Formats: sequence, C-alpha cells, structure tokens
Amino acid sequence: MKHKVLLIDDERIILEGIASLMDWDKYGTQLAGTARNGLEALQFIETQPPDIIISDIRMPGMDGLSLVKRVKEAYPHIACIMLSGFGDFEYARQAMQYGVKHYLLKPCNENTIAEAIVSVVEQLDQERSTDAFLQRMQEELKKVLPSAKEQFLKEYVTNKRYGRREWDEYGRLFGIQLENLEARLLLCQLEGPFEFDHLFALKNIAEDIIGKPTILLSTTLGSQLLILIRDQYPESELLSILADVKRTFTGYFKLDTTIAISDAGELAEARKMYMDTRSCLNHRFYLGGGSLITVRDIQQQDEQEEQAFLFDDTQLCMAAKSGNWEEVNKELEEAFRILAELRLDNSTAKSYVIPLYVALIRQAEPKRMNEYLQLLAKLESLSTLQALQSFVEEAAKRICQENYEIQSCRHSGIIQKMMNIVSEHLSNPALSLQWAASEILYMNADYLGKLFKKETGDKFSNYVMKTRMDKALELIEASSDVKVFELAEQLGFGDNPHYFSQVFKKYTGKSPSDFKKFS
Repeated sequence: MKHKVLLIDDERIILEGIASLMDWDKYGTQLAGTARNGLEALQFIETQPPDIIISDIRMPGMDGLSLVKRVKEAYPHIACIMLSGFGDFEYARQAMQYGVKHYLLKPCNENTIAEAIVSVVEQLDQERSTDAFLQRMQEELKKVLPSAKEQFLKEYVTNKRYGRREWDEYGRLFGIQLENLEARLLLCQLEGPFEFDHLFALKNIAEDIIGKPTILLSTTLGSQLLILIRDQYPESELLSILADVKRTFTGYFKLDTTIAISDAGELAEARKMYMDTRSCLNHRFYLGGGSLITVRDIQQQDEQEEQAFLFDDTQLCMAAKSGNWEEVNKELEEAFRILAELRLDNSTAKSYVIPLYVALIRQAEPKRMNEYLQLLAKLESLSTLQALQSFVEEAAKRICQENYEIQSCRHSGIIQKMMNIVSEHLSNPALSLQWAASEILYMNADYLGKLFKKETGDKFSNYVMKTRMDKALELIEASSDVKVFELAEQLGFGDNPHYFSQVFKKYTGKSPSDFKKFS
C-alpha cells in the first residue's frame, strides 16, 4: 500500500515544482493533495488524513510549526518533513520537539527531498510492520487469554510458589485493578454422575446470573469449578444470587450442586480462600448435596474439640440377629445422629461406620458374610454421611429380613412340635404349657407361650381345649354308643366326666348326651 503525501507551501511555484518534480511512485508514495497554508492543510487532513506531510515553516495564517504541533496532537501517526529558507537553529529545535526528524533547508533538490521521503517511508513501513505484529499478537493473546486466566487461577490456589508478585504481574496482563480490590472464592461441586460439559454449563449460568463484570477469574479443577468474584454484594444477597444459580442449573440439567463461599479478602489471599472453601465443601458430607456453605457456618464447629463416637451396638446387634428391623432402624438413626453432631472429617467418620457395619454383618448367616464384606469396598466411594447411612441401612434391612425368615422357620418348627405334643398326649390330664416346656421341650414356658400366641393367634391352653373338643366330636360321630366317662378319660379329663360335659356344652352349645341324640 502506497503512503499518501500532503504537500504544503504558500509559494505556488515551489508547491507546483515539488509536486511535479518528484517521482512519487518510485518512493512508494502518492501525492494525495496540496495546501497553501496550515489552516487549509488542517481541513484536508480532517477529511483525508495522509501518512506524510511535507510543509514549509513560514506560512501566513498558521505557520508550519503550529501545524505540526496540531497534527501531532490529533494525528500522531502522521510523519512530518519540514522545509525552510532559514538556517535558524531555533526552528529546527522546535520542530524536533514535535517529532520532526527531517528538517530541510531551501532551496533543496530532488535528491534531498527523496532521501527524506525514503527515510520516512522506511520508518512508516517499520511501524506498520510492528503495528501489524502487535495486532496479531493481541489477537492471539485474546484467543489464549481465557486459558491463561484459568491456568493462572489453578496454579495460584494449588502452587505455594505463587504469591503477591505473580498477582501484580498477571493482574496487569488480565486488566485487573488490584488496588483496594477484595474478592471471594466460590468452589462448586456437582452432585451425582455428571459430564465434564456440565461444569462449563454451570460456569456460563453463573456468569449470566452473577454478571461477567463481577467475575474476575474462573477455572475447573478436577471435578470442581472455581470462580473468583469481586466482593460487591452483602453476604445475604450473594447467597440469594447463588441459590438462583443452583435453581437455574438444576432446572436445565436435573443435577444439584454444592457451593462453598469463602470470606472476603485480598486477591493475594486466594490460596487461603481455596483451602477454606475446601473445608466448607467437606461439610457436605453431613449436610448432603445441594447446600450453600460459608466459612462462618463451620467456624464454630471447627473451634470445638473433636469428640469420640460413643455408641453401644449391643442392642443393635441383638435386634438384627432376631430380625427386628424396626428396632435396628431406630438404633441406626441414633448412631448416625451422633455422628452428624460430631461433624468429624470424612475419613474419621468412616472409621467409625466401618466397625458398625462389620458388627451388623456378623449377625448375618455365615454363608452370606463374605458377600457383605465385599460390599464394604463401596463404602470408600461414598461422599456424604447420608449416603453412608443409606448404605448401612440397606445392608441391615436385608440382614433383618433374612434373619426374620430364618427365625420364622425355627419358630414354626417349635410350634409344630407343640402341636404334635398336644395330639400325642390328649389323654394325659397333666398336658399343659408348663408340662410340655419342662418335660418334653426343655424350654422356658413363658417364652413358648408368647411364641405360640404370636404364631397361632391363640393361647396354648385354648388350643389344647379346642383340640380335645374336636376329637370328642369326632369320636361321638364315629360311635353313638361311646360313654361320656369314656370320652372324659380318653381326652384328659380323667375321672371328672361332669367337668368334661361342662366344657363340651360351652364349646358346642349342647351336652354330650344331646349331641349324640342329634348326631
């Protein structure tokens, strides 16, 4: 591209002479126009800015020095060559103050002017090349700047070698004014299975709702999103804004997120902010996913001395062994309530949960224990106390169900034995719960009575009476000649046929004699 030249001189002969004398194309230039004084030249420059002006110093209206001064103020990229018929050093000195590097004395020939033009063109070409290079660099910088910002924040919060000096240097690069600037760090953790793109979606939603001017830097760090923001909102308002970010993200992607918020501080404290928010995020272990957690929320608890987990699992194990899920569930809720109140770190809490889980699976059938032990590996991947509780409760419920079925089978066997005893000893007047328990089963009579009532819905004594009466009906129907005293003797009433008749009438509504008549 040729450089445009504006030629200025109040002497028409000189103006036309130079205009026609110079081979402008030869020097990579073209004559864009001429002017007779500084005011006329300014009007031309305002509408068609040239790259080079060649101007006389002494002109009416506005001299060349005044023109150069105005041009350098408004159009600093225009190069100037001054012509003068006076060999006055003061003119040259003033011209150099305005950036004029070529001051030619009249009369000057074509070669002198050509040398000045060639020098100026070389300078302009170099500046153009430099400007083009800088422009390319700026464009490249614009492309890589977002990645550079992300990498810097990532390095700063994780690399101890980074300090205030790095903030000063990168702050200038990123256009961040550090003086009197306070910030907060947000650490976001998505809950449940998610794709990496979800982190970028959360970042975009945060930028829209929080506002891009408020966000200084952001980056992903593993499975988490870090956002450094200006501290320009009261904490209550910031929490409201972040709740809106959570709701919007969940509405689009059906995923929840936990956001930890640091206290406000200088940018140079960003590493401390990061460590604080990591501590906050650890408390999602107790609070569950989808919380907003500030440093203030955990400070009071962190100041308390760590306490031990004191829980007696005796009742829990006994209930699990008997298959009593209701009691087991009650005990587990109490155990995890205590853990939640202690707010131990993740690893410490798990160190208490593991023995509790092992104590439970010891109540399972031996052949199933290995299966439950293998499930123990899953516990390490659980990231909240709620998830741990659900894991333990699920295993405990299965153990209770299995043990209940086993106990039911065992109970059924005992009940069947008791029924067989009744059938085999109907004629024995001593037949009773106490007799069966002590003489045949060798078990606790009270336990057997309650077990029998639970399984059959009836007392053992009532069952004995009903069985005897049903047998009496069977014998009467089989033989109408059977005597009442014979029935009383065969059915365990001994030599008390009168009592037998009373019981029979109460059971059937008729006496044995009447029943035989109608049978």
